[in-house]
Amino acid sequence: MLYFRETYIEREPGEKTNDRNDRAIRVAVKWYNTHLNFDDNNINVVLLTDDIENKTRAAEEGLFVVSMEDYIASLENANFLLDKLSKRSYSSDIHGPELFPCHLSPTEVHNGVSSGKLLQGTFLASRENFLEGNVNVEGREKPIFVQGRAHLNRAVDGDIVAVEMLPDDKWSSPSEIVLEDEKSTDAGDDAEDEEKALRKQSSSKMQEKIPTGKIVGIIRRKWRQYCGILQPSAIKTNVRHLFVPAERKIPKIRIETRQAEILSKQRIIVALDSWPRNSRYPLGHFVRALGNIGDKETENEVLLLEHDVPHSRFSDAVLSFLPKLPWIITETDVAQREDLRYLDICSVDPPGCTDIDDALHCRSLPNGNFDVGVHIADVSHFIRPGTALDKEAALRATTVYLVDKRIDMVPELLSSNLCSLRGKEERFAFSCIWEIDSDANIINIRFCKSIICSRQAMTYEEAQLKIDDATQQDAIAKSLRGLNQLAKKLKKKRLENGALTLASPEIRFQVDSETHDPIDVEAKKLRDTNSMVEEFMLLANISVAEKILAEFPECAMLRRHPEPPQSNFEPLIKAAKNQIFFRNKIQDEEGYILFVRKNALQVLIPKYGLEGTLYLNNSASPSVTFVYNSEDQSQTCGDVVFRAFDPVVIQMSLDSSNVQHEKLFFKLVKPEIPNFSVPPLNTSDTEENSTKKPLKRNLEIKEESSNVRNKKIGKKKKKKN
Repeated sequence: MLYFRETYIEREPGEKTNDRNDRAIRVAVKWYNTHLNFDDNNINVVLLTDDIENKTRAAEEGLFVVSMEDYIASLENANFLLDKLSKRSYSSDIHGPELFPCHLSPTEVHNGVSSGKLLQGTFLASRENFLEGNVNVEGREKPIFVQGRAHLNRAVDGDIVAVEMLPDDKWSSPSEIVLEDEKSTDAGDDAEDEEKALRKQSSSKMQEKIPTGKIVGIIRRKWRQYCGILQPSAIKTNVRHLFVPAERKIPKIRIETRQAEILSKQRIIVALDSWPRNSRYPLGHFVRALGNIGDKETENEVLLLEHDVPHSRFSDAVLSFLPKLPWIITETDVAQREDLRYLDICSVDPPGCTDIDDALHCRSLPNGNFDVGVHIADVSHFIRPGTALDKEAALRATTVYLVDKRIDMVPELLSSNLCSLRGKEERFAFSCIWEIDSDANIINIRFCKSIICSRQAMTYEEAQLKIDDATQQDAIAKSLRGLNQLAKKLKKKRLENGALTLASPEIRFQVDSETHDPIDVEAKKLRDTNSMVEEFMLLANISVAEKILAEFPECAMLRRHPEPPQSNFEPLIKAAKNQIFFRNKIQDEEGYILFVRKNALQVLIPKYGLEGTLYLNNSASPSVTFVYNSEDQSQTCGDVVFRAFDPVVIQMSLDSSNVQHEKLFFKLVKPEIPNFSVPPLNTSDTEENSTKKPLKRNLEIKEESSNVRNKKIGKKKKKKN
């Protein structure tokens, strides 16, 4: 390391490193003042610092020193530049009580994790409830649940945190309410009321409590720049505003801007700076505006940025590795590759596809078998390992398709031209060629680098029409028919071997040819040709994988999904039981109220051990009104009063309005409430059941009900006394 003799200083005994560096900067400023004014140039060197002690010492030494904010304020277009200033500087201006516990120091966190008292994991915020989240800890089957503002303790989605487990009696369970942060104050009754309601709702639930903890330290922040909008402010002259991120898992961010009137109509980007203990929201600063809200280009930009999709133009360094045009195949290329330009090869792709990366051929052999080939565009010929082009392609990883445009993984010269197997153009490829018999059994296989010339580039529809039209007997039509017949047999074998078929229809947008705006949406039509291409791509992948395993067993990789834990199947098993038993079935059953909510009753059906919700609203009969009493936790409708542990008769059925989330639907049979209760399914059966002696379990619940009520009455009497 080299030093300049006239500005070099030694660290003094007891002097902190930061103080030594500040002193070195002041020495350098003094030297520049002397050096630049040697000929009376009258040049002043400005020392910019936000460090209070450094600023004081510089002033004492006669240096011209200002803060970054003061310096920027003196420049033209100051408002725009000040908005971009990191907002750690005004964190001390926010007054009020401390809303969050203090984070443990790095040393305390390290010691806690090492001793096992604390656990390290990744914090994942809830989309539905801003006061809840989970911490995924490596080695634990289930995540640690975190609930409440104080326990979340300023963690932001993705942060690596230190979490302390709560005692078992403090464990909780996720709430069933959707809670969005719509308040704009830093503290107060509203925030407290939200947490009280959340704790009450969570603690009153009868479902199983799950491991719960609290975040006590931040090990590593995973903050990034966020897209979003400014929250409207009633005070037009206000400088401080709340920024609402597009990602619901990110909290609102407090920023300073003097351009609120302009930015309120735009999508903007904001960066996080800090999160003081006395601020309900983290502090950040404005980075840049993306464009008007609702504009197609702006909204596309937000999508790409929020999903971390690289979409900038390719740099000159990347483009410098592209081949020069016109590109031709040389004699050297022909000598190093197998020449397959004589084969009747064709490609089948979606309409409008320009990056054609695969093609196929099929021809009959004299012995009755078929010569079948899959040809994949040879991109590696143009992209050499370690180059800027290779690194950029690795960063992008894939081509991203939007409704009206495509974000290429490699420059267009490669993706849509030299590495696209376009019709009637010679291209480099990797070829996998099989000899297959009429029953789709593979006789032999070979792989090669090749030169091909596709006869025709077709859409799925065009290829299907060619197959179906018996009058077409050209080489391409015969090739497609042979491929289609073999593909059906390959698929049958694959399914018989246990292959999983996922039925997920693909959606396609119809785009205006001039404006590129979507004008219609339709489900993608699947034809035999879709399956044909899919089967041979799968066969090629399987064949290549087997070849790699045979030739390079130590390097062969197999993507193997770990066996899921049994707990992952619990919701599925429960849902399956309900589906199987209650499908196409409606029945009346005795139940008991577990607890009373403001708009519903939580009911237990002992016969099946099921718990469900009876909602106390009836849009068809608005005259039926229920009155909730928060003091004794009861619901009243006329002469009928519902309390915890009261017996009821419920009509159970399966709600099929949402096929993916079918659940039990409860209706009240008894006690009867006009215009709300439903009639019993079979009156005679109900009367017969009512004459029978109740089950012992039912008696125990009823006895417990009366005991609980007596205890409540006793407590009230004591209070009155």
